[in-house]
Amino acid sequence: MDIRYANHPQDSKKYDTTELRKHYLKEEIFLTDEINLTYSHVDRIIFGGAMPVDGVLELKAGKEMGVEFFLQRREMGIINIGEAGTISLDGEEYEMNKHDGIYIGMGTKEVIFKSKDGKNPAKFYINSVPAHHTYPTVKINIKDANPVHLGDNANLNKRTIYQFVHPNVCKSCQLLMGMTILEPNNVWNTMPCHTHERRMEVYFYFNMADDTRVIHLMGEPHETRHLFVKNEQAIISPSWSIHSGVGTSNYTFIWGMCGENQTFNDMDAINMDDLR
Repeated sequence: MDIRYANHPQDSKKYDTTELRKHYLKEEIFLTDEINLTYSHVDRIIFGGAMPVDGVLELKAGKEMGVEFFLQRREMGIINIGEAGTISLDGEEYEMNKHDGIYIGMGTKEVIFKSKDGKNPAKFYINSVPAHHTYPTVKINIKDANPVHLGDNANLNKRTIYQFVHPNVCKSCQLLMGMTILEPNNVWNTMPCHTHERRMEVYFYFNMADDTRVIHLMGEPHETRHLFVKNEQAIISPSWSIHSGVGTSNYTFIWGMCGENQTFNDMDAINMDDLR
């Protein structure tokens, strides 16, 4: 498991590009026949991917977690961005087609990933956060997610936010998770931008061609930085940082949040005049 430590904004403003990428960007999410996870000390979120090809993959708790099994004190959200597969939870199997999601409650002991066809594998994107209560596991097809339509063509930000793990869809302790799909010819997300001191966030960008990029904006509003992000890469966004992006083409991203509350609209808006 890759470990990322929390960084003070005053330290981060001094980082060059290499240091910014080292601390905040995860360049590889999906590895063949591996569960590839990153443990961030920012609100102790774990994120990453599972891509079973030749067999099954079972989620285990490592030394970093100090528990008997992975979800002993955690909850989890998963969205499949690949082809068809299955997730087995304590012996109960869930079919997971492309863009299907699932919320898994604390206390689930056995989590096993499998692809229907190893030549066209499933890609299970994972977010897991600490939990204090067990809520029921819920399979969430994209048609069952809560759609929120935002933006317009004039501002190049017409998009649909699909809320998967959200109070409007299912109960969770603190995890919020969903997927935002930008329409063709639209490239901006979350501008005007914001911060939310009560929660951190991880962005995972995908559905991008090899020769396209997203310019992810981060940092304090008066001290912004940027990172060039490729297909299927993820960014850690601390609570003090803006999290906005513009692409060379349209794209999709999965967002996962955890922190003090689950109020999706609890954010501190940033005035355009305050951006530097």
